[in-house]
Parts: sequence; structure tokens; C-alpha cells
Amino acid sequence: MLDKRDMEFDLEEEVRGKNVKEPFLSQYRCGPLLGSGGFGSVFSGQRLSDGLQVNNTRLCLFIIRDAPFLRYYCSRIRFLFNILLFFLSIQVAIKQIAVDRVQKWTRLPDEVNPVPMEIALLQQLSEDGGHPGVIRMLDWFEVEGRGFLLVMERPPHCQDLFDFITERGALSESLALRIFHQVVEALRFIHSRGVVHLDIKDENIVIDTRTMDIKIIDFGSGAVLKDTPYREFQGTRVYSPPEWIASQCYEAVPLTVWSLGVLLFDMVCGDIPFEHDMEIYRACPSFTRRVSKGCQSLIRWCLSFQPEDRPTLEEILSHPWMKAGNDKEEEEEEEERGGLREEHGSLPCQSL
Repeated sequence: MLDKRDMEFDLEEEVRGKNVKEPFLSQYRCGPLLGSGGFGSVFSGQRLSDGLQVNNTRLCLFIIRDAPFLRYYCSRIRFLFNILLFFLSIQVAIKQIAVDRVQKWTRLPDEVNPVPMEIALLQQLSEDGGHPGVIRMLDWFEVEGRGFLLVMERPPHCQDLFDFITERGALSESLALRIFHQVVEALRFIHSRGVVHLDIKDENIVIDTRTMDIKIIDFGSGAVLKDTPYREFQGTRVYSPPEWIASQCYEAVPLTVWSLGVLLFDMVCGDIPFEHDMEIYRACPSFTRRVSKGCQSLIRWCLSFQPEDRPTLEEILSHPWMKAGNDKEEEEEEEERGGLREEHGSLPCQSL
């Protein structure tokens, strides 16, 4: 069985569920180590209430190490396999959030203590089954005085889009369109639930490499959706729009659409269009490889300098390139027959 000496704090006292408040070890027993890797360790286990064995269930423990707290617990994380027994046929990710890394707090109706905003946002998005394009939070726990543990679903055969593009290079337009369409639809759902992600990028999208289905992950930079401007931004700077670079102020939808433009460019060109603030401010992407006029048109529209000139999510879905569903070769054949007209590709770059 799992040796408690591997743990440096008392699981019976310190780690409790969100509502039941029962410690892990009163509900589950960990068995022998099945395997380990760069993301953590997998153990067999048994649920004490009914003796259900799970040692033949292939569950993965995915540890996100984004704070000293995470590194501290990395070698002590084995006990978290108990959580996996809740979800016997689901691969699970365990995200740890250190208290001193939480930027935004909020309160849930059934909780006395405040919780990280990320938990509240994910709970809002996960209700009623959530959306196939948005990661679901299955449960969460508090490590008293230290941080929080978020139990997330983990899609099978998944890889983040950054690694996917790094390994494959620039994607075909047909594949980029398939992925991009899913991302936009997922964002429409996110906004409909009153949430804004605020850090859309390739690293925050995971893709099932067999089906090419995607999920948006990591709502650590997210916020409650509102119509008024935001003056705080915790996302990734190279995906941020000119208005943030210039005045540290932005609105939710225009910022989201700008990041979508960067993402689409990244997929079809193999890298992001801007690396420096001045390049972002100029808002003039340079296409270093052959990209169809229709795709360029949509990218340039999303990367319009003025926020009011950018499309809405619904307008993105109605763009000819999105509606056509053709790859570059098919579109070029159509253009030779006098087809697709570029409506937004002639927008000028911002003067310095």
C-alpha cells in the first residue's frame, strides 16, 4: 500500500472536499504503483465504501507545475490518485493552485470561505454537462493554508495545440478551419455562461490527435463577462491587442477576437505574427508562407487595429472562408473561376 511517509502533511486533517468535508483517506485506499512519467504517477486503488477495485482502469494523473507550491508537492502527489476513483472511466488532470498565486477571489453560494475565481468560472461552465469544447471541472478540494486542487477531465490522446503545431509545422487550411471553428463555437458557449477566458492561445487548447476534437483549458486568467472595459490583464502579452499595449484597457469580445486572429495565423503559418509591442501596435501581419486570400482576409479582420473594426464571434462564423469549409487548394481553384472576393484583406496597417 501507499506509504504515508511519502507525504509531508496529514491528509486526514488538511485535504478536504468542497462540501462533504471528508478527508481522502476515509474514502479511498491507494494500492501499488502502476507506472509513472513526467506528469506524475498512477496507482491502483480501492473505494472503501463498496470495495470497488480500479487497478485495471487506465487513469492518468496530470500535474500542472506552475508555482513553487506545485513543485513542493510534486514528489508528494501520489495520494491524489484517490480522487481519480470518483471517475473510473475518465482520464483526470489535477491542477494545483497555490494560495499566494491566486490573483482573484470570489465566493460560492454554498461555501463560507472565498475560492479562486477560476473555480467559480469552471463551476459555471461545467454545469449541465458543459460543452464538448470546454474542459470540465469534476471536483475541487482545498489544502488548508496551502492552496486548492482542481480535478479536471483529461481528454484521451490529447496534446496541446502548441506542441501539435511544433511537431507538424504549419497546418493545412482544412485542418486549421476544423480546429478554429470548434474554438469559436466553444467561446460562444463560454460567453453565453457569463465567462470570458482572456488567454486564448495554442497552449490553452488541447486536441485529441485521433479525432481532432479540441477543448479550451486553463481559466486562470479568466473573469466574469461584462460590457464595460477591463483594466487588468493576466493573459499572454504576445496575444494581447494594441489597445492593451497602448492604454492598458480593453473590452472582452474585441480582445478575444484579436487573440483568435493570432491563433489562426499561428496555425496556418506555424508561428505567431507578433513578438514585440511595436509589431502588435502596427497590427500588420506578414504572411511568410502561402495562405489563401480568404484565410488572410479573416485573419486581417480579426487583427484590425481598432477594436470596433473587428468582427464578432458570429461574424467570424459567417465569413466566407469559414462557411466554405475548403482547404487552400480547393479555394485557389474557386478563385481561378472568379470565386471568393476578399472583403477585409485590404485593411491598412496602423501608421507608426
